[in-house]
Amino acid sequence: MFYKQPNELPTGGASERKEDSMTLRGTRVAVFVMSALVVAPAVIAAQPDGHDPGPLPKSVSEPISLYKVGLGPFSRKISSANSEAQAFFDQGFQMMYAFAKLDAVRSFREAWKRDPACAICYWGEGWAWGSYLNGPMSAEQAPFAYAATQKALSLKDKATPIERAFIEALAVRYVKDFDATTRIEQDKAYAEAMRRVYEAHPADLDAGTLYADALFLLEPRRGTRDVHAPNVMRLHAVLESVLARDDRHPGACHLYVHATESTIKPEKAEACAEYLGKTIPGASHINHMPSHTFNEVGRWGDSVRANLEAWHSDLKADAGEGFAIYPDHNLHMLLYAASMDGQGAIAMQAGKDYAKRTNDTMYHVLTLVRFGRFDEVREITTRPERDVPAAAWDFAQGYAHLRKGEADFAKAYLGRIQKTAESSNAEFRNHPAKRLVGVLAGILAGEIARQASDLPAAIAAFERAVVLDDELEYDEPEPLPFPARHWLGAALLEASRFAEAERTYRDDLKDHPHNGWSLVGLQQALKAQGKAAPEVDADLAASWSRSDTWIRSSRFD
Repeated sequence: MFYKQPNELPTGGASERKEDSMTLRGTRVAVFVMSALVVAPAVIAAQPDGHDPGPLPKSVSEPISLYKVGLGPFSRKISSANSEAQAFFDQGFQMMYAFAKLDAVRSFREAWKRDPACAICYWGEGWAWGSYLNGPMSAEQAPFAYAATQKALSLKDKATPIERAFIEALAVRYVKDFDATTRIEQDKAYAEAMRRVYEAHPADLDAGTLYADALFLLEPRRGTRDVHAPNVMRLHAVLESVLARDDRHPGACHLYVHATESTIKPEKAEACAEYLGKTIPGASHINHMPSHTFNEVGRWGDSVRANLEAWHSDLKADAGEGFAIYPDHNLHMLLYAASMDGQGAIAMQAGKDYAKRTNDTMYHVLTLVRFGRFDEVREITTRPERDVPAAAWDFAQGYAHLRKGEADFAKAYLGRIQKTAESSNAEFRNHPAKRLVGVLAGILAGEIARQASDLPAAIAAFERAVVLDDELEYDEPEPLPFPARHWLGAALLEASRFAEAERTYRDDLKDHPHNGWSLVGLQQALKAQGKAAPEVDADLAASWSRSDTWIRSSRFD
């Protein structure tokens, strides 16, 4: 089974903590590298006298072993002659680069247990306790971050010059009396300290990566990024300086994907994304990360493969051959990419697995709608409890009843959806119910009107859905496994408004390059206008080559 880890989020903030179940990640006690390791010495206090942080949280209280498989080649030589301390340090570093934050804490602690004089090992623990891209440091964690860093400071004379520089920079990041409201001041001071370390050691790849990580913590986690903004240009330049020396550096490439995915140039990370998933082969989040780039450039098949590998690593965690990080997020990305790629079997299975893990049938029913399995939708009788997933279930049920000719049932479900959109204050992955549920309401309302042979009303409803869809904040993956334009384009074709249909599909292909649904619609719109488009035909042939689904339209009737 997977264990819940506090303060571990794939994306988003407080509202997402409440609304989304994707905060689960695994932590596994793996087999030892050697059949018999020397028994670790008694636990040494991780702080000098006067800095006792109290009992360890349960999430990190169990010792961690060295993984026999699943780790990558990354290593950073430390000033310790103890081989096990070195091995645990390297493991902790890889786990931090993979965002397996709490497992990293455990691994760095094992490193200093083997060598209590290893200053940089305590630094590692202090680093791991701190804020990272997907979540801020909590009040519970702050005393341990401070204590470990103070211990590292007390031992810095035993460290190398670059290790002392890392330790002294980290020391400005934490204060004894933690205050979440003023944490940003310490984050700024840490970023400035890491700038000095990076400039003094420009060839040190981890110094550059840690400086970029510090800069990233000063940026909003979500939303689009302006590639011409000075702070974004600086962040990109630091990461590019690391990748120029090693385009397979797991930490730098991981951050670079995040730093570019929401810009107008996500392809900047494409080169390093080719290798990233294999750099730490047992880390599911690292396996998954290339898909953030692949989705943006329309490499849907590669995105499916990346997330299949991530899900397999999540499953391998039970055998001690991988470490599970955000398994629900991996399934969500898998079902999204497979939906865009026409791989219905994979998309629907991922939706089903998501429902099993989370007790939330939202994506199970939405993938069934995407692939026209309306009879199966009606077999899913468990309605989620939260507002947005419940509205998604209502949408799917209404759609399925409509396809069976039961318009009155569909209208009843539409009423429930519209009520949720109008009255709910809930958010789903930071998307307000009014907006997200409004997309679903518009699609269902349009289909009801279309079945009643009222194409103008249907088109108007789909247009409202498209407006709301466009207003959704950047998210990866998007919260729905289909865009509203697939319905609008199909209705415009039915109304013989072929030029408008062409524009609709071309607009969607700007947002979702190379998706076969829009390419089919575009092909139809061009043919109806007597336009030859061999490039569209070739794109469709390549983009739909992995599909297991035959389609006649950009949405199922």
